[in-house]
Amino acid sequence: MAKTENFEDKLEKAKELLEKLSEPSLALEESMTYYKEGIKILKEASSLLENAKQEFEILSNEKIS
Repeated sequence: MAKTENFEDKLEKAKELLEKLSEPSLALEESMTYYKEGIKILKEASSLLENAKQEFEILSNEKIS
């Protein structure tokens, strides 16, 4: 069974892609592939962060009995 990536995993992948994109000898096609993958990963990370924020807000607003 595949491990679900968390926010930190996604940020690490984005950093790795950024390093690859910084290589001066990188072909245009590879650059576009890495760029598209990076955008996808950052959108996923943003979604995870938004979900955590919403959960935190829900928990913060619950009354303590």
